[in-house]
Order: sequence, then structure tokens, then C-alpha cells
Amino acid sequence: MICCILYVFLQISLTGAAESSIVGGREAKPHSRPYMVSVQYGGEHSCGGILIQRDFVLTAAHCKNETRGSCSVVLGAHDISKKERTQQRIQVAKYYPHPGFTKQYEYDIMLLKLKKKARLSKNVKTIGLPEGNGKTSANMECAVAGWGWTTAHDCPSNVLKEATENIESTSNCENIWQQYFNSDHMICTNFTKKSGGVCRGDSGGPLICKKKLQGITAYTSSEDCSDLRYPHVFTKVSFFIPWIKETMKK
Repeated sequence: MICCILYVFLQISLTGAAESSIVGGREAKPHSRPYMVSVQYGGEHSCGGILIQRDFVLTAAHCKNETRGSCSVVLGAHDISKKERTQQRIQVAKYYPHPGFTKQYEYDIMLLKLKKKARLSKNVKTIGLPEGNGKTSANMECAVAGWGWTTAHDCPSNVLKEATENIESTSNCENIWQQYFNSDHMICTNFTKKSGGVCRGDSGGPLICKKKLQGITAYTSSEDCSDLRYPHVFTKVSFFIPWIKETMKK
């Protein structure tokens, strides 16, 4: 797994959920989220990703780790421990981390250009981008998914898991995360022990609200991703629409 990306916040260190799975939650219906991508280094799952074009995957910038070998993406997967007939493995040709990414928490978004286009099917589909002014309101129910850790101190999940989280008010996000939260390009969510949520290894995966992509899993409390005092934080996709479209044109 990728080493934790640490941020300092009072007594709590933050980590990009790059080493993460859904804690709690439930197993997703196989192939019910055909846009889901497993970003892998050396054939091992590292981060989640989202297929937004046949040759482009959207993920978190802190998921880039070329020191761990070649990067590939697996599409059409449910159980990543198996070679399912629905799976497509495609090598990554180029990384496009946002130029504003500081290797910390700001502008944590990246595009992966694939060496060849994905073959679309009922198990492999792209998901549309949100409107440039897309808004999420407090208490809106959203879905998260990934192959990350199933408990805060466990190991990754072989099968895709999903959970429900609710949008937290901007004021509360700012009050809790203080200088680490920028409401212009971040969203945060609350969750319950019963519903579960993202943890180590879910970085780069989607936050889906009303069937639309709104966020990319960015960071949680590394001390305990299920600590209800600390909302989970996502990169706000709508803020980056101009950059995403311009980058894909290159």
C-alpha cells in the first residue's frame, strides 16, 4: 500500500485515504458501479479512480507513486483478487496532477491518461462530470465506494464495498479542520458507525450525490478513520471542471 500522506492538525495527523477501504458499509452489487477503477502499482491495489472518458481516469493527486513500479488501472472489476472475465487492465501513459497540488491537501486531483481506450460495456462505463456550478447542500445523502481497508487497522477488501455519508455543513467543516479545509474546492461529510465510510485505501474514489459525481476521496483522520468527530474530506469536482476539460484536450 502507498505510505500515508500526513498532515498535522492539533493532536491528529491526517492521511489521504490512499491506503484505504470502506469501513463498515456493505458489499456493492457486482458491477453496479461500472465507472469504478482500481489504480494499481505492481499489480496491487493502491487507490480508487473514476472513468470519466474512455482514455482518462480521475483520481487524487496524492495517489501518484512511481517509485512502486508501473501504474495500471483495472476496469470492470468487482473482486480484484481474481481475474474476472469482465476486467480490463490498461497501462497508464501519463500522469496529470493538478499544477497547484502541494503534496499536501490543496488541489488534490489528478488525471491519468491511459495507453489505450477502454472498451465500454455494461460492466465498464464512464460517468459524467457535474455542472461547473454544481452544489451540494448540508445533509444531502451521498454514496462512497472502494476497495480500501475494512477497519481502521485491517487490510484491503478484495470486493468492492460501498457506504452512505451525508454532506456536512461548510461552517462545521471549517470549524473542525480549520486551515486544512478550503470550502472553494473541498466538501466534507459526516457518517455513522452503522453506515460506515471511507478509510485507508479509498483515496481517489468517488463521492456520488443524487447519481452525480461530486467529490474525490481526499483525506480522513489517520488515527481512526471512523472517528465521528472528524468529517471525511473530498476534493470538489465541480470546481475543477475547466482544468479537467482543458487537460483532456491536450
